[in-house]
Amino acid sequence: MGGLNYTMEDTAKLSTAELYGKTLVDLADQHPEVVGLTSDLAKSTKIGVLGEKYPERLINVGIAEQNLMGTAAGMALNGMVPFVSTFAVFTTMRALDQVHTDICYQNLNVKMIATHGGLSFGQAGTTHHCTEDISIMRSMANCKVIIPADGMETANAVQAAYETPGPIYIRINRGFDQQVYDTTEYDYEIGKAVELHEGTDLTLIACGSAVWSAREAAKVLMSTDGISVRVLNMHTIKPLDKEAVLKAVHETRRIITVEDHNIIGGLGSAVAEVMAESGKACAFKRLGVPDTFSIIGLHEDLMAHYGYDVNGIIAAVREVMGADFEEDDDWNDEI
Repeated sequence: MGGLNYTMEDTAKLSTAELYGKTLVDLADQHPEVVGLTSDLAKSTKIGVLGEKYPERLINVGIAEQNLMGTAAGMALNGMVPFVSTFAVFTTMRALDQVHTDICYQNLNVKMIATHGGLSFGQAGTTHHCTEDISIMRSMANCKVIIPADGMETANAVQAAYETPGPIYIRINRGFDQQVYDTTEYDYEIGKAVELHEGTDLTLIACGSAVWSAREAAKVLMSTDGISVRVLNMHTIKPLDKEAVLKAVHETRRIITVEDHNIIGGLGSAVAEVMAESGKACAFKRLGVPDTFSIIGLHEDLMAHYGYDVNGIIAAVREVMGADFEEDDDWNDEI
């Protein structure tokens, strides 16, 4: 088991949800049409800070997620820009009918900031884990799907979401993430992957909390094994950066996807679809939660248990690098 790898002194700079709340207040300062909605989870999702400054612009509908989405749809139809926050498992499953029909079908300008994604609510157990949401939301027409790597990227994603019309789903964790970025000043664009580590032997494509683990694994593999690993932060699952995926297929010919999500239907599936449609073969492996309901434990321990923490990624890279999948190095003869 992995165990905690940060201390309480680090939590202030690691709080993804708090950065989300701050960014939302900054947006509200500049744009009077920005409003917030929650279903009795203002404190847990950190959207409550909006209500502290603008009490008339934060609506709590109570424990009624379907009403939450329906109300947001109505406000969007009247020119407002609603930011809706509840747990990811409630956003994408309890209120799915309203997300589908009230928001996405009408292509309304609603921003769904879903917290406690993946296994980040570890001790709460399977009922509060959310390992199906990427699969569900990326199949929803009109909806963009974003999984930020940390707090800084969440701030960029929320800002970009305001500037991008239409429904957007942003999934963040319970609040504490390893820090990938020290600043928001880097090339962030919805739909464009960010290369965090150069490499020519294999590409790790990761999203969310798995990005930090992928980058750390790449550093270890270079120093201990001499393996050159490219790391792509695929923060946007839909629209996926197909160009970055195909470039990785062509240049490294080995790809491993890493995500805090069921391996069915998430980032790995999205990457596999691009590869299959390209007609190019590639050594490929998906890391994430297998086809099972997750067990209970600390987030770090669960990632280790399912083999997508730093050590799990290192083991997977060594396995894929050992695969003899081609007799020659001529990529151009592949179809």
